[in-house]
Amino acid sequence: MGEALPSGIAAAAAAVAPGVPAPVIRRLGRVAYRPTYEAMQRFTGARTAATPDELWVLEHPPVYTAGLAARAEHFPRRDDIPVERVDRGGQITYHGPGQAIVYALVDLPRRRLEVRALVRLLEQSVIDYLAENGVAGERRAGAPGVYVGGAKVAALGLRIRRGRAYHGLALNVDMDLSPFAAIDPCGYPGLAVTQARDLGIATSAAAAGERLARRIAALLEAAESRDGR
Repeated sequence: MGEALPSGIAAAAAAVAPGVPAPVIRRLGRVAYRPTYEAMQRFTGARTAATPDELWVLEHPPVYTAGLAARAEHFPRRDDIPVERVDRGGQITYHGPGQAIVYALVDLPRRRLEVRALVRLLEQSVIDYLAENGVAGERRAGAPGVYVGGAKVAALGLRIRRGRAYHGLALNVDMDLSPFAAIDPCGYPGLAVTQARDLGIATSAAAAGERLARRIAALLEAAESRDGR
């Protein structure tokens, strides 16, 4: 529980001023999936009521991740990309270079947020980002994430442990989308996927991740303000 996080991922601050501290944004670059996943678990297990929330901005090498609801029939029809079974909700998805990932390590009770509210907040960060670039993103009932013209551009999955969230969202920015064709993305056979580049948004995953993290931080602070604090 108290062991050090992998290189490049700092431990949470211990003492903070009264009130809810602003989220800390950590820019990790391209990092392997398994040690980052284990670092999220350790961070969440070790954090205290004084630990600031953190947003980890990163990319992963090619990997499929299968959530708690994942079923074998949706798994990859290829064997050259590893599959990681993880403890987030949802089915199977793909992560790879050129995809902007923001892991949201958030203390929900402290911010008086319900899980559904955090899901909508994360989705809203993507919708706002797309709108800034002239693209209309939308939600789909019963299928968390963000869609453009029926194609999924951002996936979302969370795990809540003792009121503390981890995992987060992944926005397809400028990547090889072909690995999605080997799975049923998020458990939906034939689900189309798209990315920012194909929507006319010319940017890097790092730049998009930075924008998303700053938007998520602002939305978290705005939610706190609406709560009257």
